Amino acid sequence: MTQDNTLAARFGELLRARASCRAFTDQPVDRALVEAALRDAQQVPSWCNSQPWEVHACGPEETARLAPALFEYAQSGAHATDIRFPKAWDGVYKDRRRTCGWQLYGALGIEKGDRVASGRQMHENFRLFGATGFLLITTPKVLGAYGVLDCGAYVTAVLLGLEARDIGAVAMASVAGFSPFMREWFDVADDRDVLCGIAFGMPDRDHPANSFRTERASPEEVVRWR
Repeated sequence: MTQDNTLAARFGELLRARASCRAFTDQPVDRALVEAALRDAQQVPSWCNSQPWEVHACGPEETARLAPALFEYAQSGAHATDIRFPKAWDGVYKDRRRTCGWQLYGALGIEKGDRVASGRQMHENFRLFGATGFLLITTPKVLGAYGVLDCGAYVTAVLLGLEARDIGAVAMASVAGFSPFMREWFDVADDRDVLCGIAFGMPDRDHPANSFRTERASPEEVVRWR
């Protein structure tokens, strides 16, 4: 096997190994490993090399301070975003979203129709799933959708960089649903939008929330060759 093929195989293995982690141990992550993942992610491409992402990074102490404050704020129901959430989930996108949700609930033993239990699990988002670290990603308002696109590439690279170092992580649009809180907590500049968060830490591999893997569409379903 050539070196290029070896790298391609390792890259595919990394993509398949990564999964959203929704339960963490209380063991803190070596900050040097996180910094290395962020350094690698800085190599992703962006339009005109604009590199629009900015990151507010929290270690264990700040994450422990943030999580209960965010959870308390989220109970108010004052949902507000800088970037509009999807208008609706239709067709295959709705099907995939439901399947993912029921895989999680099934792993946790939550039955369909149990609104109390599913709501309780949903609110674990705002406890950051017990993570010991957190990253907030923001994007410049002036760059619009293309800034968001570039930041999405960066988020993917961060997730893969953390996975490559055996660090669990989950990208979180949920925290962007309370953008005013996040903006004030992190003193986000007025010319930037709160895009998403990444909770990270050492994964609790025995927790049922981490026991399932989401499905993926085949390339034939999404690629149209001409």
